[in-house]
Amino acid sequence: MTDLVLPQLGETVTEGTITRWFKGVGDSIAVGEMLYEVSTDKVDSEVPSPMEGVITEIRVPEGETVDVGTVLAIVEVSEGAEAPPSPVAVGAVGAAESRPVSASAPETAPAAATPLPASAPVAAPVAATAPNDSAADGPGSNNGGRLLSPVVRRLVREHDLDPASLVATGVGGRITRSDVLNAIDDQQRSATAPPAADRASAPGPPPAPTHVAAAAAAGWTDGDSRFEAFNNIRRRTGEHMVHSVATSPHALTIVEVDYENVEQVRRAHREAWRASEGFSLTYLPFIVAAVTDALGHWPRLNASVEEGGLRLWRRRNVGVAVDLSYDGLIVPVLRDADSLSLRGVARTMNELAGRAREKRLTPDDITGGTFTISNNGSFGTYTTAAIINQPQVAVLSTDGVVRRPVVVTDRFGNESIVIHSVGHLAMGWDHRAFDGSYAAGFLGHVRQMLEQHDWGAEL
Repeated sequence: MTDLVLPQLGETVTEGTITRWFKGVGDSIAVGEMLYEVSTDKVDSEVPSPMEGVITEIRVPEGETVDVGTVLAIVEVSEGAEAPPSPVAVGAVGAAESRPVSASAPETAPAAATPLPASAPVAAPVAATAPNDSAADGPGSNNGGRLLSPVVRRLVREHDLDPASLVATGVGGRITRSDVLNAIDDQQRSATAPPAADRASAPGPPPAPTHVAAAAAAGWTDGDSRFEAFNNIRRRTGEHMVHSVATSPHALTIVEVDYENVEQVRRAHREAWRASEGFSLTYLPFIVAAVTDALGHWPRLNASVEEGGLRLWRRRNVGVAVDLSYDGLIVPVLRDADSLSLRGVARTMNELAGRAREKRLTPDDITGGTFTISNNGSFGTYTTAAIINQPQVAVLSTDGVVRRPVVVTDRFGNESIVIHSVGHLAMGWDHRAFDGSYAAGFLGHVRQMLEQHDWGAEL
């Protein structure tokens, strides 16, 4: 028999909530087969099995929050199969493989004394623990004498709940995150329901038409609407957006970019690229490469605001938002993006986006970013005013590229009208960090590179 433990899912992650088991007691498991889904304060991930065998016992049920290293299940390892390393070794290997940069290194994160509340452009489920979330429960913590995890404690505090009134379903009477979310849902429903007296005095409703009854059966409780509780991503998105807007004085600068230089390269290499890489060559890798280059010339964009000033980062770690089937966004980070070729940028983004949609990102994949790009162009947007991914100082939105008439000037000064691919780049930025001229200078650098750089030589 071998213990299956909750591994170290990121260097700052201390606990996780088992949200779903894909296997049950008596089921066979194979190495690499998705075994369970875990939710941390940073990301939801599907975790593959590290061993081959049969599950004989599940010790942590769905909805339970446990510490890293906790035994989740007992597995009877198949004859001849090797047992996985010890829990400590598993955690250490996982952290090392997914962490090219230490969180304590000044290149990737502010000093430990500065909290890192993270949000995302438009919407991203990246979270950071508030300074007092890690404090131990004590007499003054108003937790009703119950031991609460940091995630549970934060939810209880933010929604002004009484821990003593919560129904606990966890092991040993522990309040799980699901218990708190259920209480929040009940609270929201109660807030929108009419008073009991009004319900008692109101005349009974007439018989529901057939279409209303059918709607109610489908979840439309009153025939015209239905309640849909926010999922984990939506909750975290709301928290981080409110925090970001309250923290940074947002300003917006927009430039128009003539992408014809990029478009000609894409047309010339489109078929060969897809044949060799297996995915399309979009505008986004070109934009990421141009932004990464510009960050080296305009360093105040590759920075974060700290008390009394800016902390400028040497490393250029660019995050690119990924849509999760319209349920939310997540922002994987291309670490040291300036060390990647155009092809390397495209490959890395494609790989990270694939793992994001398959819930195989680790918390370390979405931390340490120094600049964020919100990619809305694929949806044909005109201009997007994105919200800054704290504690960064700016976020760039890539909007739709369309074919339209533009005026061009030849080398003799003659003007003519031609059809080019044109789109907007809109940047939301923190006015504490710099002024409009600096933001415009950065965007001008990005635009010039997109319009004039020899991208063909890159491929």
